[in-house]
Amino acid sequence: MVKCDVCKEKLQSTFLNKQLGTVIKDSKGKKHWVCQACQKGKSKEELLKKV
Repeated sequence: MVKCDVCKEKLQSTFLNKQLGTVIKDSKGKKHWVCQACQKGKSKEELLKKV
C-alpha cells in the first residue's frame, strides 16, 4: 500500500498491482509518490513545495 505524499490518500492500483500515480525526486534524490489528482495541472516544483 502506497500513499500520496501530498494528500496522504491511498494510491489506486490496477489489477496487476501497478500504482496509478507518479514518482518525483527532490534535490537529495529521495523519491516521493504523487497521486493523479494532486499532480493534475501542477509542476514538479509546486508539488515538491507541498511535500
